[in-house]
Amino acid sequence: MTRTLHGGCHCGRVRFGIPERAVHSTICNCEDCRRQSGAPIVAWAMVPAEQVSVAGEAKVYRSSEAGERSFCGECGTGLFFSNAPLRKMGMMQVRIAALDDPDAIAPAMQVQTAERIDWMASAHGLPSFERFPG
Repeated sequence: MTRTLHGGCHCGRVRFGIPERAVHSTICNCEDCRRQSGAPIVAWAMVPAEQVSVAGEAKVYRSSEAGERSFCGECGTGLFFSNAPLRKMGMMQVRIAALDDPDAIAPAMQVQTAERIDWMASAHGLPSFERFPG
């Protein structure tokens, strides 16, 4: 039996459940994801749309001719992505970082690296701190 992973937006108004096994799991470097999120990358889990349950109402933003991004209308947390090719396959993308346990699905690849911000290629080499340095 497949376990359900749960997640939601920052304020808790939108909650969702997805199957524990993603068809694909990626880190996306595309400009569309970057501009919509305000972050250099977005991690996605592709799952069968029919296996996604949603409690609460997410708003939908048409981000391109074929793309739709769903988010919480209260706190703005990005949650889902769909486009014509995904819908044709019966799939949708869910933001991994919006899961209650984002370690439950690890990205298996990076996509759209042609659009990656140059400094992201070496971000792993930056000094790191467990908390913001004092």
